[in-house]
Amino acid sequence: MNPTTNDPTQPDVLVIGGGPAGATAAAFLAKKGRRVVLVEKEAHPRFHIGESLLPRNLDIFERLGVLEQVRSIGVHKPGAEFVSDRTGRSCAFPFAHALDRDRTHAWQVRRADLDALLFKHAAAQGAECVEQTQVVDVRLGDGGARHQVTARDASGVERTWHPRYVLDASGRDTFLASRMKVKTSNKYNNTAAVYAHFTGVTRREGDLEGYISIHLAEDGWFWLIPLPDDTMSIGFVGNQSAWKGRTGTPTDLLMARIASSPTVAARVAGAQRVSDVHSTANYSYRAREGHGDGFLMIGDAYGFVDPMFSTGVLMAMTGGELGAQAADAWLDDPARGRQLADAANHELSEAMDRISWLIYRVNDPVMRTLFMAPSNRLWMRDGIVNMLAGNLRGSWRAALPILCFKAIYHVMSALHRRGISIDLPEMPTPRV
Repeated sequence: MNPTTNDPTQPDVLVIGGGPAGATAAAFLAKKGRRVVLVEKEAHPRFHIGESLLPRNLDIFERLGVLEQVRSIGVHKPGAEFVSDRTGRSCAFPFAHALDRDRTHAWQVRRADLDALLFKHAAAQGAECVEQTQVVDVRLGDGGARHQVTARDASGVERTWHPRYVLDASGRDTFLASRMKVKTSNKYNNTAAVYAHFTGVTRREGDLEGYISIHLAEDGWFWLIPLPDDTMSIGFVGNQSAWKGRTGTPTDLLMARIASSPTVAARVAGAQRVSDVHSTANYSYRAREGHGDGFLMIGDAYGFVDPMFSTGVLMAMTGGELGAQAADAWLDDPARGRQLADAANHELSEAMDRISWLIYRVNDPVMRTLFMAPSNRLWMRDGIVNMLAGNLRGSWRAALPILCFKAIYHVMSALHRRGISIDLPEMPTPRV
């Protein structure tokens, strides 16, 4: 086993990427006394989407010791609502209806502020945090030998480290997965998004104040996320048919999509765009092999699913915490570390599979019917709320409700294909 050294070029762990996954992992490892280098290609703060958090995020913030700091930069989020463009109807899913009710709210944050906070916190815990430096090469060592990681800063100067363990939190750059050729794209969920920040957008009031709004269009969906200072994040995610034949700049595309949605256009009337318009592909992917001797892929560097249910930051931070546990264990006991790395990839894969089942069917008319008129027979609605709240690890309490929901979906789908429709009367909403 390689002994610990004080040589700054030979840390215990090097983390590629200073987003939520990498910063979380670096902070947890530094708190355990490990020597950590965290390398981020950009400079914080930087614009990013994924601004709507989930209740299960709060557990990780608390373990990190940043819960109150995040609260101070966020907008209270007690649930999510779905709005139908076709009918104009809105259906609310309060987190207080989740089967697991120890966390019944979350926050919506500017990702630039959240990511900068987490990056700064990792430094405060003792991690060496390097910005505006992009990793350009990783040579993995064999048999427990130190790896070689080369990075280049903004002025073109290269630095080299020789860590014992590498955590790849490079996000959708998928540094290791791409170079190892183990990245598998899921073209079934081949979508694209355009998005920007606005002020002056009509906000929900009363019981819906602070809710994220998901507006269901004919060939995709919008997010409307209330942020601090009267800012609203608005984005449209569409499948291939939504973009076929479309021309113009991302700004043209976003504004055209907003104008085409009666429910979104009504809320945006008179609003002002206060950011650039960004665009990105949202196809899902996963690494076939997410870990090996002395390395582990976490967060979006391992896998990505459509952002409809706001799971991105939660999965990234969950991966960061699990990655820190695996790396910490490997440094003392490689066999144990490999077990934890395999468990981390397995847990995140199962979480992505659970939420993907819903996401892949969001444009299906039967699924939309179920979402806009949720029945709580056998706690099916509460089971769905449980997933929307970020309880993605699986739970015996949620197993039966979700199974029943899927069964109802398959039965209704079969009837729909035969031209037969049925109604599911809604159960009274329980008080909380």
